[in-house]
Amino acid sequence: MVQTLIEKKLQQAFTPTYLLVENESHTHNVPAGSESHFKVQIVSDEFDGQMLIKRHRAVNKVLAEELAGTIHALSMHTFTQDEWQQRNGQVQESPPCHGGGK
Repeated sequence: MVQTLIEKKLQQAFTPTYLLVENESHTHNVPAGSESHFKVQIVSDEFDGQMLIKRHRAVNKVLAEELAGTIHALSMHTFTQDEWQQRNGQVQESPPCHGGGK
């Protein structure tokens, strides 16, 4: 299961205080049961002092194999503990898919 693999890799790499990996494939024009579109919310002390682009590059590096194969789209929300608390643990909803007709 791709979602489980993503969770495991991110846990190992970032030791997050909060991690949520959502399979959003069902909102896209893909076969039922697909695991190709994901949303990641991750809060980690590893991100302290890092600009957003550096955080995203770090996540991309950890998931490079999956991004080169099974993952078609990855939405990332990467936060420090302070940023997460300021947001009250909230992130924006993913926009609807425009290419799938769903």
